[in-house]
Amino acid sequence: MRASHKTLLALSILSAIPYLVMGQAGRRNRPSDEGAISLNVVAMRTDDAGGPITSKQISLYDGGIEQTIKNFSLDPSPARIVLLVDNSLTIRADVEKLETAAREFAYEIYEGDKLLIVGYDEQAEIVADWTDDAKAIEKSLSSFRKKGDPHLFDALMAVSEEALLPLRASNQKRIVVVISDGLDRGSKTKFNKVLSELQSQDITVYAVQAPDRTGGALRRDQPKPVQVIEKLVEGTGGRIFPIGEPREAAKAICDELRKNRYVLSYAPSNVPYGDARRLLVVADSGIQVRSKTLQPPH
Repeated sequence: MRASHKTLLALSILSAIPYLVMGQAGRRNRPSDEGAISLNVVAMRTDDAGGPITSKQISLYDGGIEQTIKNFSLDPSPARIVLLVDNSLTIRADVEKLETAAREFAYEIYEGDKLLIVGYDEQAEIVADWTDDAKAIEKSLSSFRKKGDPHLFDALMAVSEEALLPLRASNQKRIVVVISDGLDRGSKTKFNKVLSELQSQDITVYAVQAPDRTGGALRRDQPKPVQVIEKLVEGTGGRIFPIGEPREAAKAICDELRKNRYVLSYAPSNVPYGDARRLLVVADSGIQVRSKTLQPPH
C-alpha cells in the first residue's frame, strides 16, 4: 500500500485523536488480579431453547487452563466493517460480481454501523471512506477495476494498522470482510505476521470467497489461497460465504454482528506470558460459539 498509504494514514490520524488522548487505553498490559481481558465471541442457539445465553453455559480455556469468566454479555455496539476487495487482474470473478458483493453490505448494515471499502491489487486504495450512505457507496463502486497482482497480506496489514487500530479503544466492533479467493502474490508482509496482528487486535475476518484461480496448486513459501481464507477466518472467529450468494452473506454477517456478538471478560489465572497462548471457547449442547483461537505474545 505504497502511495495510498498516505490516504489511509490521513484517515487514521483523525480517528486516532481520541485514542491518543485516552493514553492508548485499548492496549492491554499484563493483567493484574483486579484487571480483566475482553474477548469477542459469537454465540447462537442451534436448538429451540429460548432466553439469553449466559456465562454459566460457556467455558473458556486459555493456554489449556480453564478460566473464571467474570462477565458474558451481548454486545450491541455498532460495527466498523472494512470491505477489502480483490481488484487484481486474474481473479475468477468479474467486476460486476465484486461490485455486487460490496453493494449488498450497504443495504444490510444496521443503524450506527459504517463501511470502509478498500480495493487492492499491488496497492490498496480507499474506494469509499467510512460511511453508512448506501447511495454514495453504490456510486463509488464504479472505480473497481482488474489489474496487477494481488498483494492481499500487505492490504490486510495496512487496514488493520491504519484504519482499525485507531478504533481499538472505542466501543465498536472491528471487522474485515475479505472479498477474494485468498491468493497473495508479491506482498512484503508474511501471512503469519498479518494473522498474528489481526488476532492481537481481536479483529474478526469474514470471507466472501471467489473460486481459487490457482486450481489448488502447491505454493512453495506460503499457504494455498483456500488455506489462507480458512486460516484467516478460523483464527479470528469469522465465517466463509461463496461469492455467488452476496446478499445472503451480507445479511448473515450484519445480523450476526448485531444479534449474536458477545463480550467475554476474564482475569487470567496461571497463564504463562511471553508465549502465544491457545484460546478455546466451548458451550453447552445446543449453543454454537466462535472466537479467535490464539492470543499472540505481548
